[in-house]
Amino acid sequence: MRSCAKDRLRKTDWEMAGRVHPRLPDILSAVVDGSISRRAFLRTATLLGMSAAAAGAMVGFPAGEARAARPSGGALRFSMKVQEMTDPALFDWAEKSNVARQVIEYLTIIGPDNVTRPYLAESWSASEDLKTWTLALRKGVRWSNGDAFDADDVVFNFRRWLDPKTGSSNLSLFSALPATGIEKVDSHTVRLHLSRPDLTIPENLYEYPTGIVHRRFQEEGGDFPKNPIGTGPYRLAEFAVGQRAVLVKRDPKDYWGPEVSLDRITYIDHGDDPIAGIAAVASDQADLIYELSPDQLEVVAAMPQLQLYETVTAQTGVARMQVDRAPFDNKKLRQAIQACIDHKRLLEIGYRGKGAVGEDHHVAPVHPDYSELASQKQDYVLARRLLAEAGHPDGIDLAIDCRAAPTWEPTVVQAMAQMCRAANIRIKINIMPSEQYGDIWNKTPFGFTSWGHRPLGVMVLNLGYRSGAPWNESRYANPAFDKALDAANAVLDPAERRAKLEQCQRLLQDDAVMVQPLWRSIFAVGSKRVQNYRLHQVNYHQLGDVRIS
Repeated sequence: MRSCAKDRLRKTDWEMAGRVHPRLPDILSAVVDGSISRRAFLRTATLLGMSAAAAGAMVGFPAGEARAARPSGGALRFSMKVQEMTDPALFDWAEKSNVARQVIEYLTIIGPDNVTRPYLAESWSASEDLKTWTLALRKGVRWSNGDAFDADDVVFNFRRWLDPKTGSSNLSLFSALPATGIEKVDSHTVRLHLSRPDLTIPENLYEYPTGIVHRRFQEEGGDFPKNPIGTGPYRLAEFAVGQRAVLVKRDPKDYWGPEVSLDRITYIDHGDDPIAGIAAVASDQADLIYELSPDQLEVVAAMPQLQLYETVTAQTGVARMQVDRAPFDNKKLRQAIQACIDHKRLLEIGYRGKGAVGEDHHVAPVHPDYSELASQKQDYVLARRLLAEAGHPDGIDLAIDCRAAPTWEPTVVQAMAQMCRAANIRIKINIMPSEQYGDIWNKTPFGFTSWGHRPLGVMVLNLGYRSGAPWNESRYANPAFDKALDAANAVLDPAERRAKLEQCQRLLQDDAVMVQPLWRSIFAVGSKRVQNYRLHQVNYHQLGDVRIS
C-alpha cells in the first residue's frame, strides 16, 4: 500500500512542495493507513526541510491566515529569575535563554504547535540515509555591530559546541557529528556529515544552548552580557543577575525579520517567593509571570483581573541517583526505592493531578515516539526484600538535594521520602535556594532535577542518559542503551521509531536510574492588558506578536 502513496496526490502537489525527501511518500502512506497522525507527518516533513504550509496542505491542515501589520509600542514587564548567562553554549535553564533569545537567534524555531520551522537557516535538506544535512542560511542578515551573518558564524558555533573544552550540553545533542564533519560549502551554506543517521538535527538546533553567537565571541571576551552582539530584534540595555534585565527594540530597518511589537521588555527577579510574582501582577508592577505552580491556581482564580495560561508538556522532574557512586551503585537499592513509590499519588500531591503519571524512563506520552509500558505498582514487600539483598536489612539513611522553588518540587520530594520510610529507607531532604542547587545539580549523588520539554523522546535521552553526555547527571553508562538509542535516532517513520525507543524506555526503567513522579502541565498568569501571548511548551518566550493594550 505504501508503494503507491505518491500516486494518491497529483504530481503537481509534490512539485509545489519543492524538494521532497525520498522517504516522505512512505510516511504519508502511514497517515493514510492510520498508523501515524497528521501532526506526526507535519512534524516529520518539516524536519526534512519541507515548508509547514506545503506539508500541512498535503494532509488537509488549513492554510494560515495572512497576518496583519503589527501595531508598535508598549513595554512588557516579566516576573522571572534573572540568571547568569555568560556563555549561551552553557545555558542550562530556559530562563537564561529567554533574556538572550531576544538578542541572539537560532537556526530553526519550534512554535507552540511543536512544529520546527526555518529561522536563521532559511531551509535545510537531508540525505536519504539521514547522515548528511545541508543548511541554507538566510541572506541579508546583519549582526548588531554591522557585520554580515554568514557560514563562518555557523561553523564557529558548531566547532565550539563540539569542543569538549567548551563543556556544552550540545556535545551530546550532536554526538553523531564529528568535529571533522562540519563543511562550509559557500558563504551561506553549511553541510553536516554525520557518523550515523540522526533525524533530530533541525529540532536540536532550537535547544536553548544553540543560540548563534558572533564568530568573534571568544576573541572579544566570551561574556555575552558584556558584549551582547546579536542578530535579533532587541539589544540588551541593562543586566544584573538576581535583579533585572532590560531589552530595547533595535531600529526595525536594522533587523532582517518582521518588526516586533514591543518597544521594551523588562525581566524582574522576584526571587523564590511564589507569591511575589502574583502580587506584582495584581498590583500592576508586572504584566506576566514566567511560571505558576499548581498550588497557586486557587489564588489566581480569585483575581478576575488576571488571565491564566496552560499547556500540556513533556516537562518533568527526576529524582535521579548517580549509579556509579555508593550506595547508588547497587541496582537493588535503586529498585527498592522505586518499589516504594506510588506515582499516581505523587501526581495528585505534588501537582494537583494536572499532568500524567511518570514511568521512570523520561519519555513522555506527548512524545510521538513514546510507548506506554505496564504501570508500576507500589510494593513494600518487594522493596524490603530488595533492600535486604542490597545489604541493608535494617534499612538505610540517605540524603537528597532539591531546590526550594518552584514549590511543587520540594512537595514531591517530601512525599517520596514519606513513602520510602515505610520500607525503612530514611531520606533526609536538603532544600536549598535555586541558584545553589543550580551549582550542584549534576554533581550531587541524589538530587531532584527539573527537566524541560523536548519535542522528541530521543532528544531528551540523547541529552540525559547517553554514556558520557555532559548533562548525564545520573552517570548512567550502558552500551546496550546507547546502541538502542542510536537505532531509534536513525528511524524516520514515527511508528517504527516508537518501537525502537521502547527498548530504551525499558532499559532505563529496569536499571532503576531514577524515580520520575510525573509529567506536568505548565501554567503562567498575566494581566488582561497582555495580548497575543502564547505559553510555549518549553516556556520559551517568543514575543514578536505580543503587545500591551
